Amino acid sequence: MSSFLQLSDSVSQIRGVGPRYLKYLEKLKIKTIKDLLWYFPFRYEDFSQIKKINELKEGEKASLIGTITKINVRRTFRKRFFIIEAVIEDDTGKINAIWFNQIYLIKSLYVGITLSLSGKVQAKGKKLILSSPAYEILSKQKLEESFYQDLKHTGRLIPIYPETEGLSSRALRYFIKPLLELIPQIKETLPFFVIKKNGLMEIKEALRQIHFPASLALAKKAKERFVFESLLLSQLYLLKIKEKNSSLGAPRIKLDIPLLQSFVRSLDFPLTQAQKKSLWEIAKNLNQKPMNRLLEGDVGSGKTIVAVGASLLVFSSGYQIAVMAPTEILARQHFEKFKFFLKNFHSKIALLTSSEATIYDDGLEGKISKKALIRTINSPSPIIVIGTHALIQKNIQFNNLGLLVVDEQHRFGVEQRKKLLSKNLKKGEIPHLLSMTATPIPRTLALVFYGDLDISIIDEMPEGRKKVITKIITPKEKENVYRFIYEEIKKGRQAFFVCPRIEEPELNVSADNLIKLSEKINRLEIKAVKKEFKKLKEEVFPDLKIAMLHGKMKPKEKEEVIRKFQNRDFDLLVTTSMIEVGIDIPNAAMMIIEGAEHFGLAQLHQFRGRVGRAKNQSYCFLFADSLSKASLSRLKSLTKYYDGFKLAEIDLSLRGPGEFMGTKQSGIPDLVMSSLVNKEFIEKVSQQAQEIIKEDSTLKKWPLLLEGLKEFQNKAHHE
Repeated sequence: MSSFLQLSDSVSQIRGVGPRYLKYLEKLKIKTIKDLLWYFPFRYEDFSQIKKINELKEGEKASLIGTITKINVRRTFRKRFFIIEAVIEDDTGKINAIWFNQIYLIKSLYVGITLSLSGKVQAKGKKLILSSPAYEILSKQKLEESFYQDLKHTGRLIPIYPETEGLSSRALRYFIKPLLELIPQIKETLPFFVIKKNGLMEIKEALRQIHFPASLALAKKAKERFVFESLLLSQLYLLKIKEKNSSLGAPRIKLDIPLLQSFVRSLDFPLTQAQKKSLWEIAKNLNQKPMNRLLEGDVGSGKTIVAVGASLLVFSSGYQIAVMAPTEILARQHFEKFKFFLKNFHSKIALLTSSEATIYDDGLEGKISKKALIRTINSPSPIIVIGTHALIQKNIQFNNLGLLVVDEQHRFGVEQRKKLLSKNLKKGEIPHLLSMTATPIPRTLALVFYGDLDISIIDEMPEGRKKVITKIITPKEKENVYRFIYEEIKKGRQAFFVCPRIEEPELNVSADNLIKLSEKINRLEIKAVKKEFKKLKEEVFPDLKIAMLHGKMKPKEKEEVIRKFQNRDFDLLVTTSMIEVGIDIPNAAMMIIEGAEHFGLAQLHQFRGRVGRAKNQSYCFLFADSLSKASLSRLKSLTKYYDGFKLAEIDLSLRGPGEFMGTKQSGIPDLVMSSLVNKEFIEKVSQQAQEIIKEDSTLKKWPLLLEGLKEFQNKAHHE
């Protein structure tokens, strides 16, 4: 059957795949035979120990070959489901096999047939049984031949695949096993020197061993080959983007050192060495080639002042600057900071959001109509415009855009920048791009996810900032902490109260079910906020002013709550884990996190960064309901370390990259995700990609690798 199929054929051509299974396969984005062959197991059940019945022991996983000598079906009275019980015999003894509520099995299981069975051996009284074992019917021909290599579900290492409702691993094994006959058609995509240098398994053997491995060691080697290839294509893809960006033109910004020195002297605080280094890297970049740079820095490390200095350089060279923030409240916050830091430099700064248009011109500030501000933006005069993503509108056409600053949106690429292309920039030019993030990203993950960006890192905090005192609080200590919070609020401080995270169960679910699951989790988190708000308002702090914030509130409602909290209209803000990124509320001196054990270190560190922004001593209380040794050890890291990069490395090693970066990261398969903790491996792949690009950046020397890259680009584009 399989020998007539092609890899590009639809899975509907596979025997047994009717409309029902076709629908389930499409849910898993499996459309072609190649898609199915490249749908890999995430683990294996070891049923390779084939034993005689008299050798079986309680608690072990084992396989056996036996004949059904008796079988019956009975229906339970109370629970109203069917039990199929069969007596299996070999030449050493007999054992019972039991299947629950699988009445359809009676059509294929009957007295006299020989089976291969695999499962866990359990005790029922003094007897041993196999409960719901996997099985395969063995024909006389199979018994006479070397049948073990043909087994799919028993008697070997059994692949377990990510499943969806209606499509089990058993069905997937049934469809995939015959497709291995197509392997001779498959051509090697990796250049031979890459395979040899890195000790990789060749593709044909790797496909056999990843689906139906002869040993766990060979399964591991097969997995390594496909992870290496996926990462290599990812790195080549990013390096090609970087190469393309570098080949484009961009405004040449004057490297005005006296202006930078004057700007730094005008500040009422000294810049850290890391801030100075980052500003210098950006200034040189603006003068030499199109900038595509990520500015990483801990919460409160002073990224904004670096962006202000870069914007001043671009403004003084006669160009426009667009600064995009994720929310209106953050856009206004940036507007106030830019005004303050550039008050001595004859600057022109505008704020444009859905609710307001304001302009600040050389010390004078006033409201302006949106139409008038858009006319100014559409003219060539230099201006710094701060807003949300509303800046990318059809009626807004920057006429002389030199720099785009994007806050907390690292994947703002060439296509989005093209939407902002200036009318009078030379053809083929793009504005410089500076992305900012407060999430410290370990170097290995930065290579994989942001290999197309240059990276500047601010890894030290401004002088004089007090460390936030961080404490783990057990249920017994809560009352004392509540009293302390109350006393601090009465002194004029404010507090954040973050509700527990509702975690997704570790299930292999379809995209549809994942959306439903996420919606359910969102509802549960909102319910938790409302419940905690009610408890704090009515029982714990009845005479304090308390507000709440959650994801289902409208943007205007959220911004109004945050604005009032900034203005000290509220003492305490109860919120989900979706605290607005970058909110600067200097008077907030306490961060309380319920169910802290459910959050990753990186996120806890982000929460902690919301306080400690003024001269007052600040506190972070980690309320933990139940602590295992591992959870306690992890939370203790937060009380010991205040460096976000150090905590990010610990978080990565403890929870894995899928949790750290988010499991839905674009284009990164689960197989690759699970391998991103291996620094040496990542760096080896990255080095290999650079060597390939250096030797032939067109990849025409290796047409099959080029074809693989085009396929990867197409997939990445659609995701």
